[in-house]
Amino acid sequence: MTAWLPDETTLHHGNGPYREDRAADVFAVLREQAGNQTAQVTAAGAAWLAGAAAYPRSALSQWESHPSAPGVLPCGSSFDVVNVPTLFGRRMLEHLWADGPGSGPVATHRGRMLLFASPGTAQRLPSLLDWEEWGGGATSRSAGGSAGQDESGRKVPPLLCHGTGDAVTVPPLTCGTNASGPRWVVAPDTRSPWLPGPDVLLWACVRVARSVPSSGPRISIFPPVDQGAKVYDVSRRR
Repeated sequence: MTAWLPDETTLHHGNGPYREDRAADVFAVLREQAGNQTAQVTAAGAAWLAGAAAYPRSALSQWESHPSAPGVLPCGSSFDVVNVPTLFGRRMLEHLWADGPGSGPVATHRGRMLLFASPGTAQRLPSLLDWEEWGGGATSRSAGGSAGQDESGRKVPPLLCHGTGDAVTVPPLTCGTNASGPRWVVAPDTRSPWLPGPDVLLWACVRVARSVPSSGPRISIFPPVDQGAKVYDVSRRR
């Protein structure tokens, strides 16, 4: 990840003249908080986030006034979000970064981890999990969800998939070291971040679930022993 970088491009969404000085102001605030941290949003990342809003200029203006306040952005156009329990999400990230293609932006909020994914993921991931024979482990735009489970007892915890028609809380552009509330784990740092699709996230879910030891009974290839059978010592048989 990079530190705050000057963004030479501007947003041109909506009607009316666009005030480039206001965009420059919010980017200046971000550069003042510069640091080589994956949890720090860059100016280009802020522009990408603002592009998800219905009125990007208004979003930039609000962030200029309150850079340390969280925001709310709609899903479905620039990104979808897969919402998983924090521990399971961290294990997903370990596999994505160690054995896979990496991840897009990631945030934490209220004991959950938000993985930003490509648009359409919220619709496809639940059906892919069902197809993988986990018994249905994800829900779309739902506060609930049933954990998926394979035949060996390994589970995928409830996943909440946010897509078109949903909105999610995103962390502030700048966060203090002791700040509470939503935080970036992997902050956006480019105007076109790579976002994992449903197939990549399915792979990560399966890898994590199968790497956790099963809590179910072990299956032996040998038939059960008859407890009432007589046992003979054949070690001395000629």
